[in-house]
Amino acid sequence: MDRITPAATPAKTRKPWYRQLYFWVLTAIVVGILLGWLAPNAGQAMKPIGTTFVNAMKMLIGPIVFLTIVGGIASVADLKKVGLTGLKALGYFQVGTIVALGLGLVAINIFRLGDGVNADSGAIKASASAGQLIASGEHQQWWQFITDIIPTSVAGPFVEGNILQIIFMAVLFGVALNALGAIGAPILDAIERLTKIVFKVLNFVMKTAPLGAFGAMAYAVGAYGVSTLTSLGWLVLLFYGTSIFFIVVVLGSVMGFLKLNIFKMLRYFREELLLIVGTSTAEPALPGLMRKLEHAGVKKETVGLVVPTGYSFNLDGAAIYLSLAALYIAQATNTHLSVGQQVGLLAIMLLTSKGAAGVAGGGFIALTATLSTMGTIPVVGIMLIFGIDKFMSECRALVNFCGNAVATLFIAWWDHSLDVNRVRRVFNGEIVEPRRDEDPVDDDQRDYGRSDSVDIAPRRAAAPTDDDTSPSDRAHAYSETV
Repeated sequence: MDRITPAATPAKTRKPWYRQLYFWVLTAIVVGILLGWLAPNAGQAMKPIGTTFVNAMKMLIGPIVFLTIVGGIASVADLKKVGLTGLKALGYFQVGTIVALGLGLVAINIFRLGDGVNADSGAIKASASAGQLIASGEHQQWWQFITDIIPTSVAGPFVEGNILQIIFMAVLFGVALNALGAIGAPILDAIERLTKIVFKVLNFVMKTAPLGAFGAMAYAVGAYGVSTLTSLGWLVLLFYGTSIFFIVVVLGSVMGFLKLNIFKMLRYFREELLLIVGTSTAEPALPGLMRKLEHAGVKKETVGLVVPTGYSFNLDGAAIYLSLAALYIAQATNTHLSVGQQVGLLAIMLLTSKGAAGVAGGGFIALTATLSTMGTIPVVGIMLIFGIDKFMSECRALVNFCGNAVATLFIAWWDHSLDVNRVRRVFNGEIVEPRRDEDPVDDDQRDYGRSDSVDIAPRRAAAPTDDDTSPSDRAHAYSETV
């Protein structure tokens, strides 16, 4: 059956601001804060609304990560390029983590907010909820993130939401499917079709994002209030200030090297950033990040490999949090650490920051694992910051998200596959034709996964630019003959 490509039509006009998703998410966040502040009990009662939305998004994260990685790897003609891209990404992630950890250490050593607290570690008691996280962290070994990559069953990673294990399975499945060549073409075609279905389901779920942001924010403010925030406000401010410095200066320098503007990138991803603020987790923003990066000019296989991997290995916000929190606890409990011990602490955090990726309370567990492994700073001292951990989670997720967006753009440039001119035009809000390898979308899907400041015109038919025949091309050829 011949494929029918619609003729090019003029692009539609910009959507009114009051019809764009980011406006309603922002409105929901403001309403949620007011409800939690003025009526704390009513705010806490909104918790099921927020958790239901987050659970619905988590339900889709595993399939999206698996399908995009498998489709990306299976559709490339040269697997060596995939391997090199993966190695480049891991190398970049480690450098970024080291810079983030070092920045946190420098900040807390300069301001020394823990001096004068004089907390007695023997008198500190852990609450029931914190005690469970402490127990999980104390049993978390630095090497576990390596051994835990291999799942015990095929379905287990999807049930538990273990992204690392899903990535491992997807890479193996994608490589095997690529090696099969023409035999695997029908399966690849089915995977591409299933990916479109999953993203369509995502589109349905995203329409409830304002409700999810409202419920999560109302509960957070109603449950924790502002008194907890003000008691350790300086530490929170230092964390936010250090994070802003990292995004604007460090990530901004990387974007400047690519001749791109970090602030325009933040504007492009404004919906995803607001969604993270409302839900305190970066997971709901993952699909939108992938779709928008593809549209901006990054190849699908690069996005499918780098972004999901970055969600487990490129945790810049968590790295800043770990170094600040660990040194604050040391200062507050009068635990002196030499320069050598702080460097050793940084080395431990390079591993433990990955160990609790994708786990509920992961940042708190990673901090406990770090202190337990080092053995110098009293672990129970984390109760000093337990009350404000919630107020730091949003910032951690925001920095992680921005770091992964910049990392994907840099890796694409490193692979000589980034259309910088297209990225610049998309970041400027210009109407740009969809890429030839970009999934077509209908009118409903235009509301999410692309720049919502514009409506995108249907893509035009384009001839292949090279003579290489990839498994993806064979899949399309197969589907046309049946």
